[in-house]
Amino acid sequence: MCKHDNTSCRCGDSVHEHEHHHEHEGEANMRVKVAVIVVTIALLALAKWVELTFELSMWQMLAVYLVPYQLVGYGVLREAAQGVARGDVMNEHFLMTVATVGALMIGFLPGAEPEMTEAVAVMLFFYVGEMFEEYAEGQSERSIQHLLALRPEVARVVRDGKAVAVSPREVTLGELMEVRPGERIALDGVVESGSTSIDAVALTGESVPREVGEGEPVSSGCVNLTGVIRIRVSKTYCESTVNKIIEMVESAEERKSHSETFIARFARVYTPVVVVAAVLLALVPPLISGDFAGTFAQWLYRALMFLVISCPCALVISVPLTFFGGIGSASRNGILIKGGNYLDALAKVSTVVMDKTGTLTKGSFEVVAVHPERCDERRLLHLAAHVEHYTTHPIGAALRAAFPDEATDGCDVSGVTEIAGRGIKARVGREDVCVGNEKLMAEEGVSFETCRHKHTGAVIHVAIDGVYAGHVEISDSVKENSAEAVRALRREGVDEVVMLTGDREEVAQEVAREIGIDRFYAELMPSDKVSHVEQMMAKEHGRSRKLAFVGDGVNDAPVIARADVGVAMGALGSDAAIEAADVVLMDDNPLKIADAVRVARRTVGIAWQNVWFAIGVKLAVLALAAAGVATMWMAVFADVGVTVLAVLNAMRALRSAS
Repeated sequence: MCKHDNTSCRCGDSVHEHEHHHEHEGEANMRVKVAVIVVTIALLALAKWVELTFELSMWQMLAVYLVPYQLVGYGVLREAAQGVARGDVMNEHFLMTVATVGALMIGFLPGAEPEMTEAVAVMLFFYVGEMFEEYAEGQSERSIQHLLALRPEVARVVRDGKAVAVSPREVTLGELMEVRPGERIALDGVVESGSTSIDAVALTGESVPREVGEGEPVSSGCVNLTGVIRIRVSKTYCESTVNKIIEMVESAEERKSHSETFIARFARVYTPVVVVAAVLLALVPPLISGDFAGTFAQWLYRALMFLVISCPCALVISVPLTFFGGIGSASRNGILIKGGNYLDALAKVSTVVMDKTGTLTKGSFEVVAVHPERCDERRLLHLAAHVEHYTTHPIGAALRAAFPDEATDGCDVSGVTEIAGRGIKARVGREDVCVGNEKLMAEEGVSFETCRHKHTGAVIHVAIDGVYAGHVEISDSVKENSAEAVRALRREGVDEVVMLTGDREEVAQEVAREIGIDRFYAELMPSDKVSHVEQMMAKEHGRSRKLAFVGDGVNDAPVIARADVGVAMGALGSDAAIEAADVVLMDDNPLKIADAVRVARRTVGIAWQNVWFAIGVKLAVLALAAAGVATMWMAVFADVGVTVLAVLNAMRALRSAS
């Protein structure tokens, strides 16, 4: 976690300079590689011409071919030597070194044909493959580094009546920040004066500007488009939306997917097995034949091809690159996936469980009816608003909005006690007031009346000094795209969509009917949601079937953390939900849930395409090599050709999910 001091932030003033330097360095490195390839091809052609034109001894030919070989193979030879020095002998550079050095030297054996051209060509194609890998990795990194542009360099803070430009890291909570048209908002806060349109496309992937005015929250990273606004800072730089996003994406690479981890383990076991198999292939058949001297060169050549073919580059390179590309593609669309392991799990989701309020509905409640008993409407709302004064729950906000004078009427509120899943008790003036659902009334021994009206909103009961005073109806509305989100999930192959809510049965039933939910569970406590999710996970899911839970509130954090894949609606969601989540949707759009599943399944599909393609081609050419049919050029294709094709296929994961 990032602390609230200037030294513990992972981000600093030199970040942008470092990234620009890194980008220019990468471009220069790519130009050098292209030059090396061109010069090597020219030197290889010259060496071949010299070989065909002049009568050269084997040592003279070796000297001629060593020039292009060392030029293009220096890096591989160095990596192999460093691997041996570190004890990490069995890697692709070692395999390539042994295979090509063997091809250079095989012509010295009695009856063997020189393979020096092939040796240089194998190293050249390996070099080309590495260049493609670096290019693809650069593209993948750039797809994520676009987020770094969101990091603001300057914040205008109002101090002594003047707007002073300072580093955002120096701004403290509660300070007033001025943002002019065209500037990026440096820190999260609430608009204190002015109104404007803000562009949040870099955060959420949505291109339509949003209008904001006094009292509305704004996030760092958004661009102010039209008017001058002043913002009261609510989060420090380290806790700001932009910094949290970048930290999540940067740490995603550390969380390897099951596929990536499998490939890494596979390569560590696979490489020594290949080396031993190649040695046996070179020695055993000549020994069995009885003519070791006459057949050794032939079987050594096959063993060298075996080493080239067996190099696991295509798997080791393409699978991590595919996952990295998928995470980058999702981030550009306002979907933050915290690691390859979560991407892997998301691809296997067969059941999506969603919270209702704030996820499928807007979460912006309003009072639609007041039914007083033994007091008038104004007094009922007056007391309810006072009791709910300190809560962050949307229902409390609706009650406060219905009685806006409660902050200035001088009533003293004390002894506030919030009871999870039930309501709030407090002392307002000289009266003990309870505001909550039927369970709270029952626990307090208050005789209440069930609402007889047709509204499907939440019913909030009020009791004064243990006597029932009436109830207030508060309604929420379904998000416009919630029904389409459910349909989109089904199109992506999700078997079941379930809704959990603490709301009343009839409210949940109405929302489920409107949206097209398969199952719903109503009147749940936060702990009940966890229990229901655990039951569904135990009953219906295993290694290949996963459950995702989507929520946005503080009370959703435990169940988000418990699910196979926890998804937080990030734009309006609580920090607790975002911290607990594996996937964060930046704009509270439920359609993004289906987008996330689509990105995950597409990414994992591409990774497995590469795995099976690489293994299939290598096995086929290995069989041909063992039978003496394959050539060194076929071996080059089975290694470098397959690697290049796998890397190009992996780059498809960078494309947009849409």
